[in-house]
Amino acid sequence: MSTAVTSSIETKKPKPVVKRKRKRKKKGKNYYFNQGTEKAIIRYNKTDDAGLKNIIYNEHIAKAFDKLAENIIHTFKFYYFDVSSEEVKHEVVSFMVMNMHKFKEGKGKAFSYFSIVAKNYLILHNNKNYKMGKIHSQMDVLDYKRNIMGESQDSESAQKATLFVDELQRFWDINLTNVFRRDKDIRVADSVLHIFRIKDNIENFNKKALYILIREMTGSNTQHITRIINVMKKYNKRLQHEFDKYGMVDVSHTGSLVND
Repeated sequence: MSTAVTSSIETKKPKPVVKRKRKRKKKGKNYYFNQGTEKAIIRYNKTDDAGLKNIIYNEHIAKAFDKLAENIIHTFKFYYFDVSSEEVKHEVVSFMVMNMHKFKEGKGKAFSYFSIVAKNYLILHNNKNYKMGKIHSQMDVLDYKRNIMGESQDSESAQKATLFVDELQRFWDINLTNVFRRDKDIRVADSVLHIFRIKDNIENFNKKALYILIREMTGSNTQHITRIINVMKKYNKRLQHEFDKYGMVDVSHTGSLVND
């Protein structure tokens, strides 16, 4: 072997082995509430065995519900409660469990559904406590700005308004399914009435945000919701006129204004 060849062989050094670092997969935002959680909820709903339900919930659902409630409370800053955030979280989780049977397989993602359930609960109860806080903070102002005559008139008007609301609810309780014939119309009208009944718990009752709440409750689009509300407004206007004239509302049905 020649000196040149030997020299060439000696100068070749083995290449160092480079260890490639494995890229860790980034966890998604909903890593705690995944496909496995959704499947567990479906299994939970399908079984009538209380013992099996308990096992499925504790092993596959409880942690996801707990984390979801915690994240929504802090992400959207639902802090107007007179109990600790931990207690609020337990209330939200309980509400989600109560509504678990309403989740239907193939009708959307479980994460989205239960996020809406949790937010709806928190919106209603958070705003109620927020309003109470505002009332207490304004008590001192009310004490020295009282107008006795004005308050008396306001009280009378408030009583009259309360009576009309009672009559209005009585009318719709009796006539809802007479005025609206289609299931999807009835669902929207019933949701509107439900929100109307709990309106004192909701801040900014007349705002467009409530359309979102009704959409989430019914699955209807804004155009359909608006059509149903407009029909209800026509009835309410007529009923208001009757109440102002006679002091009561005729609850007998006079025909639907909805085109089938």
